[in-house]
Amino acid sequence: MTRAWTSPMLFVLCGSAVATGLLLRGSPAAAAALLLVFVLLAGVNSPLVFPRSISAPEAQRRSAADGRPVVFWRPGCPYCMRLRFRLGRSARQLHWVDIWRDPAGAAAVRAVNDGNETVPTVFVAGRPHTNPDPEWVREQLPPSA
Repeated sequence: MTRAWTSPMLFVLCGSAVATGLLLRGSPAAAAALLLVFVLLAGVNSPLVFPRSISAPEAQRRSAADGRPVVFWRPGCPYCMRLRFRLGRSARQLHWVDIWRDPAGAAAVRAVNDGNETVPTVFVAGRPHTNPDPEWVREQLPPSA
């Protein structure tokens, strides 16, 4: 769990240090603006931006029942963030598995990506697709979703 929060915490700490330096130099507006940027970067890189993760076995069980794709992701991954943001509200209809929290999820990703933890890896009807186009993923959602 701590690995998922490493990048966000580094953004906050670095932003705080730089903002403190600007504040000591007499630039409170610049310090506040810079700190806001770093806090926003921390938020975007945190697990909070993604729908709640579930375990790989649970995601596969739910996917078999409702036909929705399973997305294997990890915090801080720019390609995962791209997929999440481009899907918009549709992202909540997918089953998300954080491979840093779920060893079975990480193993499933390695099994289909030549031993690499390449994310996002999306399973649709049991078939893996590595870093697919977000529009294609949206098209894979069942009509009732």
